[in-house]
Amino acid sequence: MSFRSIVRDLRDGIGSLSRRGFEVRLSGLNRSKSQSAAHEIDDHPDFVINSPWAGLPPELLSDVIKRLEESESSWPARKHVVACASVCRSWRQMCKEIVTSPESSGKITFPVSVKQPGPRDTTIQCFIKRDKSNSTYYLYLCLSTALMLENGKFLLSAKRNRRSTCTEYVISMDADNISRSNNGYVGKVRSNFLGTKFIIYDSQPLHSTLPPPPVRSGSSRRFSRKVSPKVSLGNFNIAHIAYELNVLGTRGPRRMQCVMHSILMSTLEPGGTTVPEHPNLVPHSFGDSFRSISSSKSIDTSSEFGSSRFADQGMGTNDQQKTMPLILKNKQPRWHEQLQCWCLNFKGRVTVASVKNFQLIAAIPPPPQAVVESSSHDKVILQFGKVGKDIFTMDYRYPLSAFQAFAICLSSFDTKLACE
Repeated sequence: MSFRSIVRDLRDGIGSLSRRGFEVRLSGLNRSKSQSAAHEIDDHPDFVINSPWAGLPPELLSDVIKRLEESESSWPARKHVVACASVCRSWRQMCKEIVTSPESSGKITFPVSVKQPGPRDTTIQCFIKRDKSNSTYYLYLCLSTALMLENGKFLLSAKRNRRSTCTEYVISMDADNISRSNNGYVGKVRSNFLGTKFIIYDSQPLHSTLPPPPVRSGSSRRFSRKVSPKVSLGNFNIAHIAYELNVLGTRGPRRMQCVMHSILMSTLEPGGTTVPEHPNLVPHSFGDSFRSISSSKSIDTSSEFGSSRFADQGMGTNDQQKTMPLILKNKQPRWHEQLQCWCLNFKGRVTVASVKNFQLIAAIPPPPQAVVESSSHDKVILQFGKVGKDIFTMDYRYPLSAFQAFAICLSSFDTKLACE
């Protein structure tokens, strides 16, 4: 019996388990009302627990999962890996040991993968579909290299809500019910009145040492089973984005800087990780996040972090840099004499000129001796651009996650009259 036949028999035996997993979404097809993570399922009927599949020897089970992991390397076939993780606890534990995170494998498998950093040596290619009729945005994992092929693996959705003083983008893992009251809620993006500054909020803390921000009166904490079943929801400030005056005018890309409060600068070093170690990196209020972003470039001694304070100064010593938040800035375009326009090399992933297009690199001055490795300083961490009517590509890599990259791209959709 082939290993694929084993999985097929499993799916027949446990009914709709694979349908309860992280399903493949194709554009234009009806979407299911909910998507349950494999790690949500703790108990199963007796016929599953007592079946021969649940009692497989660990050595044989490990061989089955490893071969399945290698053969079902892309979606939609990868849903079989999710189905195996849903059989029982022993299968789920084995899948956790074998199926690695996107940082190591470059693959998105379980729902928690959207909150994990991307691969270090390559990018994860996605695309965003915009629906102007109801102000919604859908993030899909690319299943093909063809830019205009609209089918993909659904990852995240967002809905824009305009308010009197700001604009909010609610981000969810549910394609149909995009709201903070839904179990699929994973975070949001909020702008200021002018649409030039944004804060990214995560629904859950990234580290136990991070102090929770004050809870607004009248707000309630909800329970999410999507990413971390035992952590109550909140609004945890993980990053802020600032758009500045575009000296190139409307013909050039917008100038932007992103301060990733939840990611240290040291994550870009060999062996660096994205686990935050300093709770002071995370401000607690909207004003605190932008108080230090001003035209003044003086360095103060406060604990607040702003893009101008780090990106435009000497960045301090190496030890000081390690404790600073990661700052991303847009890569400056070059002037194309023949086309008479400002250009960026998107390597074929962007085909339509738009002011929304951008590439983000780390705002780290290269050391003087790093002549050979100077190209690594300009490594694009996130790129976003238009390829068709209401279709945009989004390619990201370590240390950003799909959620963080999607949130940054959402800020580009807003009109910014003060910057253009």
